[in-house]
Amino acid sequence: MEKIKVAIVGAGNIARSYHLPNYKKRDDVEITAIADIKVERAQKLAETFGIPKYFSSIEEMLENCECDYVDICVWNGSHAACAIAAARAGKAILCEKPMALNLEHALMMKEEIEKAGVPFMLAVPTRYTSQAKVLREMVDKGELGDVYYAKTAYTRRRGTPTGWFTDTKKSGGGPVIDLGVHCIDRTWYLMGNPKPVRVSASTSYAIGDWKTKGVLRWQAEESECTGFDTEDSACGVIHFENGASLMFEVSWALNAPGENITQICGSKAGARLDPFVIYGETFGYLSDNTPETGYIDMFYEEIDHFIHCLRTGEKPCSDLDQAVTMQRILDGIYRSAKLHKEVEI
Repeated sequence: MEKIKVAIVGAGNIARSYHLPNYKKRDDVEITAIADIKVERAQKLAETFGIPKYFSSIEEMLENCECDYVDICVWNGSHAACAIAAARAGKAILCEKPMALNLEHALMMKEEIEKAGVPFMLAVPTRYTSQAKVLREMVDKGELGDVYYAKTAYTRRRGTPTGWFTDTKKSGGGPVIDLGVHCIDRTWYLMGNPKPVRVSASTSYAIGDWKTKGVLRWQAEESECTGFDTEDSACGVIHFENGASLMFEVSWALNAPGENITQICGSKAGARLDPFVIYGETFGYLSDNTPETGYIDMFYEEIDHFIHCLRTGEKPCSDLDQAVTMQRILDGIYRSAKLHKEVEI
């Protein structure tokens, strides 16, 4: 089998810890190059993972290496520029979540990607857990009935990352765009991706750059960034065209226990993930069923799915249209919070 060639832009935590190790597990993928604005970072990862070429920009990389697709692992504010460069070079694109810094950038990406006619997939790995795969299959088969309500939360009591994450010029926002994109996307996906139409949300800035002792923090590669203008937490409800609703709560800092939940409710049964429980009836009695789905690496499965789509021409699970819709949801959350009222998506 001919190998798929991938070039990576961004030599930070997500590439080093999740993407590159999973590429190295495969014998059908060749990593041809890596680029980073700090070329010494790209050089270090190239040496660690046996990548033959490294560059200081995506433009230089695209001019001097062969690849079938570009894996975008840079900060949010650079997603659009990298995706547009890749599209104009005729390369397929795997882009880390969120799609872009904001909706304006996402729509610019969409225009260029559609013009180039290249495949695009948003990297939202929580869709690819074993539990999520089984539950989505149940929803598709109608085993939960009509899904009309869901709730999700991804909250940290203290978990604000350092560096560029807290600078909206580079990140686009705080926990809404960092954590919310994970839990909201997965829950929306498990609901069957109904069309969002309205959102009502609020954000909080009550805690800020906390100095709590004894708490570990995610260290961004660009830790020298000093901007701190992101929200601590957010909550709200998203309404869909089919009448369903989704309640959400996200935080980097909140004086409450941290949790990571996804729950959906249908007319026949409901389900909750982590742990996986099906809330239904057996012989007319209420019953809780706990399927044993086993463990799979969601990052490996995500990459595997994209490579499968490149080989077969199938549409990716989290395709361009869904990526833009998710960006519209995130945009709606921030607009609603700013205006203190419900807004249309």
